[in-house]
Amino acid sequence: MRLGIAYSQRRKDALSGFGMTKRHTSRLAARIGLNLALDGGLSGLAVLAAGWLADPARPLPQPLALPLAGAAAIWLIGVPFGLSRLHWRFTSLRDLAWIGGASLLAALMLTLLLVGAGLGLPSASYPACLALCLIAALTTPRLLYRLRRHPGPGSASAQTGDGATAILVGTGEASELFLSALARNSANPYRVVGLIARSSHHTGRRICGHDILGAVAQAEPVLVRLQKSGALPELLIITSPDLNGDSLAGLLAAANRFGLRVLRTPNLTALAPANDVSLQLQPIAIEDLLNRQQVTLNREGMAALIRDRRVLVTGAGGSIGSELARQVAGFDPAEIMLLDNGEFALWQIDLELGQVAPATLRRAVIADVRDAGRMQSLCAEFRPELVFHAAALKHVPIVEANPLEGLHTNVLGTRAVADAARSCGAELMVLISTDKAVNPSSVMGASKRLAEMYCQGLEIAGRRVASEMRCVTVRFGNVLGSTGSVVPLFQQQLAHGGPLTVTHPDMQRYFMTVREAVSLVLQASAVGSREEAVEDGGIFVLDMGEPVKILDLARQMIRLAGLKPDIDIEVRFTGLRPGEKLFEELFHGNEAPAPTGYPGLLMATPRTADLRLVSNALRELEQAVAAGDAEAALQILARMVPEFDHNAPGGQAGLAVSTAAQ
Repeated sequence: MRLGIAYSQRRKDALSGFGMTKRHTSRLAARIGLNLALDGGLSGLAVLAAGWLADPARPLPQPLALPLAGAAAIWLIGVPFGLSRLHWRFTSLRDLAWIGGASLLAALMLTLLLVGAGLGLPSASYPACLALCLIAALTTPRLLYRLRRHPGPGSASAQTGDGATAILVGTGEASELFLSALARNSANPYRVVGLIARSSHHTGRRICGHDILGAVAQAEPVLVRLQKSGALPELLIITSPDLNGDSLAGLLAAANRFGLRVLRTPNLTALAPANDVSLQLQPIAIEDLLNRQQVTLNREGMAALIRDRRVLVTGAGGSIGSELARQVAGFDPAEIMLLDNGEFALWQIDLELGQVAPATLRRAVIADVRDAGRMQSLCAEFRPELVFHAAALKHVPIVEANPLEGLHTNVLGTRAVADAARSCGAELMVLISTDKAVNPSSVMGASKRLAEMYCQGLEIAGRRVASEMRCVTVRFGNVLGSTGSVVPLFQQQLAHGGPLTVTHPDMQRYFMTVREAVSLVLQASAVGSREEAVEDGGIFVLDMGEPVKILDLARQMIRLAGLKPDIDIEVRFTGLRPGEKLFEELFHGNEAPAPTGYPGLLMATPRTADLRLVSNALRELEQAVAAGDAEAALQILARMVPEFDHNAPGGQAGLAVSTAAQ
């Protein structure tokens, strides 16, 4: 009793610490009292039942007060087990385990009490009968109450209703959790008619009363059978979080042939309240269709590079720059300087880092990388040890229309940042480049190639002086979802009912998620910071996988929106824009790719120019830009990048022929 009183006092103190009112406390005490009464009564009945089972000839307990002893035992043992505080409506397997343990201990206590008092046992089986009866008496009412209040995933209410018929794709905890949540939803938004598993080994088995009809690879035959039997569902719901790449693409293709929508449940940790299942489903993200293997990253090397260092990120408000800032902040730098010339974008990333990495010191600086004097003064004050240069003008048609601005930012801005970083003693500068710098057809691509050449020249010159800054260049293709890229454009066009505009039916590009691209940039930075790891002037190239046809991407996005290409939403060809080419390349013909020993990273065999030659050309370029002489500036660009094949007019070349072939 003293134990129970002490526990009650501690419980009261704890609840008052959570700000519970006297009314709430009294209500809780009443519920606990009711649970104690029910558990005591059920335990007394269990003692009676156990005596009858052990010796049917003498059904009455000896002594007659034994049921009261049973109630007292479960009360005493139930306090540390917390039985009186269990919520019957939400009884779980863990709760049942606690009840079972308390019942076994109570049965043992009563048995020892009878033997110790010299009263004897009704039979040798009495302890086992008593334990089983206590377990049954304490668990059965709880389970019946839970089933009444919350029908399980295999109940009739979960399999009937007026909701859309659906097949779940995936097995295991995710499917079970979805089915359980669906059973609790009185609106019955979906009626599950079966499951499709990841593996054929599960075919023919059942989960929560639902048949596993086949594997993902057999989705089309499964749908054919359902169609013939008149049981074709209205949609597929993917519960497996790791279904992506080719497997997901094949499933989407099968669903498209039968006109089915495909939706996905969120991750288990992201589930909304269970009674709102209809709002939990999400469209398939286009990133899920990239057939990319997970790359094992050397996070220890990244941490060693960044931890306790001052880091400058230019273009910090952009897609690449902001992700760089996020990931750098995760490696405990001494301080980050976020530099951008756009106020709103800079404010956004500064605000975000203040929320996700509040302990990281940071400065948000509005500045233009083209202002060499400003770069010098900022670097002299901040003295960055690592510089990630992501600031650039990257949109091909815009730079074509404004070539001097593109050259000023991409070439002269890179020189200004690199020179300022080197003069203040930075250890490493990383230039973010692009596949458009390979055999460029645009001013943007050629300007990035000239920026690469300057950084390569600095890197080679720095090798001769041990204390000089290392300069690493990382080249990669398009990132999905970046500002102004094709995916957000298609999403906007879909929202307006189409059409989706594709410049050419044969247009293809390399794609990677921004998070993966930045992770590999940091990997390349860690590798490139070691002198022996990089050949003089070598450029890191991210392994982008296979190129994706933009036309296929457009049609896939239409399907993901639950619509039909060329029927619900038109795909319209507009012709190549100025500076565009049909496909991009990651390596020049004279840049043989070489392995680095790190997954996802390749090295382009260097094509370098003398730093003095490049520096002289940049001084000429600076004069042409200052004079507003675009023709002279482009001539210098063509001289320094001889493979520059300028597609200034863009045009419709080959469009009619390719369209007819579709």
